[in-house]
Amino acid sequence: MTDIILYDYWRSSASYRVRIALNLKGVSYTAINTSLLDGDHKAADYVARNPQGFVPMLSIDGHDLTQSLAIIDYLDAKYDDPPMVSSDPAERAKTLAQALVIAADIHPVNNLRILKYLKNELGHNQDTINKWNRHWIAEGFAALETMAPETGLFGGEQPNLVDVCLVPQMYNARRFETDLSDFPRLVRIDAACNTLEAFQKAAPEAVKPV
Repeated sequence: MTDIILYDYWRSSASYRVRIALNLKGVSYTAINTSLLDGDHKAADYVARNPQGFVPMLSIDGHDLTQSLAIIDYLDAKYDDPPMVSSDPAERAKTLAQALVIAADIHPVNNLRILKYLKNELGHNQDTINKWNRHWIAEGFAALETMAPETGLFGGEQPNLVDVCLVPQMYNARRFETDLSDFPRLVRIDAACNTLEAFQKAAPEAVKPV
């Protein structure tokens, strides 16, 4: 076992982001399955270390780090190759803004706790919930498509933070049968990223517990 431990759930897109970043940077880690369906993230010992009870959590250098973008920021400071954001302030801000279209605007209203509330507390059926998912994904993707480069990745020749956020969100989009025909640049970037080993090894099917 390595000293770096990722408390992970295979289908969590936030965990997926961190797995990609760790792989891109060549950081070895041990993954501990923390099932959202089984409630592992609500266990008292886990919440004592991570008060929100979310995944991922990365135990590294004596710290329990939470929130995927904060974790990736830590990794970027500690392992600077390849960089997830530019050292140029304007380019850094641009990358963060693009990544947050996904991490702050699309993902939070589509994650499991929101979907469970829509179903269990508000009484919506699955078709309505899927429609909800597709609406917010498409709205965010419409904006991100206009920001996407005509060629290459968001990071140019190598992935950056936006690419790391995009691929898990595209995975979710396909899970909910979102029409992606209006987002050809995003589809192209997703396909290009998924030819890279770091992304392939982080994919949900590659890490799903057997």
